[in-house]
Amino acid sequence: MLWLVATAAFMQMLDTTIVNTALPSMAVSLGESPLRMQAVVASYALAVAMLIPASGWLADRFGTRRVFVAAVVLFSAGSLACALSRGLGQLVASRVLQGIGGAMLLPVGRLVVMRVVPRTEFLAAMSFVTIPGLIGPLIGPTLGGWLVQIASWHWIFLINLPLGVVGGIAALRVMPDLRESVGRFDALGYALLAYAMVSVSVALNALSGEQPRHAAVVILVVSGLASVAAYWLHAVRAERPIFPLPLFTVPTFSVGILGNLFSRVGSGGMPYLIPLLLQVALGYSPMQAGMMMIPTALAGMFSKRIVVPLVHRLGYRRVLVGNTLLVGTAMASFGLVRPGLPLWVHVLQFAAFGAVNSLQFTAMNTLTLRDLGGELASSGNSLLSMVMMLSMSLGVAVAGGLLGAFGRVEANPAHLDALGAFRWTFVCVGVVTVTSAAIFAQLEPTHSLQPSTVQETETS
Repeated sequence: MLWLVATAAFMQMLDTTIVNTALPSMAVSLGESPLRMQAVVASYALAVAMLIPASGWLADRFGTRRVFVAAVVLFSAGSLACALSRGLGQLVASRVLQGIGGAMLLPVGRLVVMRVVPRTEFLAAMSFVTIPGLIGPLIGPTLGGWLVQIASWHWIFLINLPLGVVGGIAALRVMPDLRESVGRFDALGYALLAYAMVSVSVALNALSGEQPRHAAVVILVVSGLASVAAYWLHAVRAERPIFPLPLFTVPTFSVGILGNLFSRVGSGGMPYLIPLLLQVALGYSPMQAGMMMIPTALAGMFSKRIVVPLVHRLGYRRVLVGNTLLVGTAMASFGLVRPGLPLWVHVLQFAAFGAVNSLQFTAMNTLTLRDLGGELASSGNSLLSMVMMLSMSLGVAVAGGLLGAFGRVEANPAHLDALGAFRWTFVCVGVVTVTSAAIFAQLEPTHSLQPSTVQETETS
């Protein structure tokens, strides 16, 4: 069972990162501009974010085995549909289907582990199933670039099919069929949150069009914000809202969840922007662009080791405020990239960004969940997972919108024009990230780290 859940984590995280390197090749094949392909990435992350709040209720209502198998089938069907797509609209719709399946893979698998594995072995079990999820981002960009060069972009989706068949058969045999008595699902609250996420994401994505429809963008943004306000009023009266409002009475959770949302908007756009920069503006091959992401992933894995002593010594506020400034500066530094820079400069820059970005994620997640207990822990973890995927979708949409705003380039842009658009986009996402440091500055300076919190958060 643990191997099955670990494979599901690997599939989900691999598919989150493998697409980025293949976007320019997809654009050429589909007759689109490579700088307007953000919907391919954002649609998947948005679909995952939308389904996360309902995944636990669905598993309790219909059984973990049935929901997990359905997730594998939907993920595999979406992967096949992506490979068969002949236009950008078809590809985006297929990515949504793939995201619906992916949204239920890891949460349902993690729920089974929580209920089956004894508490004395829980941390070891969760660490085991999480390791493949860490490997996925490490090999995803390189694997995607390699497949594009030796075959075509279609194979980044087709490789999911054998894993899907094996995973579905294994799930029918080894996945426990656990159920819990559940109350009525908060359909109204879910609809309000889903509309808010979709409307804001679609509005940001529309900014990258050749002729953005500003009236539609304004309507979508305002109606999305109104939907958030409506959910807030609904949650006050609802007996069992999806996310109870007492969550936000916990100061560390409030700061952590808002800090996650806004600081990850910049971070969420970087895996989309960097491979495009390398291929479109600097002329790298897909394989070379994928390999350049390896220093980022390796440095990120290494930096997780220093979070505990660093927070013990400085406290959450100093670490998060200072590191947020470093992350934003590292993002803006990609605006200095130009043709002819030595390889070692690129490697050093990518590794520095990966180190501070990974440290940021670990510290933010730990802060967000550290003071939650009882029923609030489950709801808070679900909301954090949703915010992480939502911010990825928003980050890609913002990055695409900025690229569209700074350079109206054609499908095969001149290097200088494309480089200028990238340069200002990196500066802007860096500024957005730097401003989110003001959120973490609201923390009390005395917040310190619980000894086991980082490990528990990393496995979640």
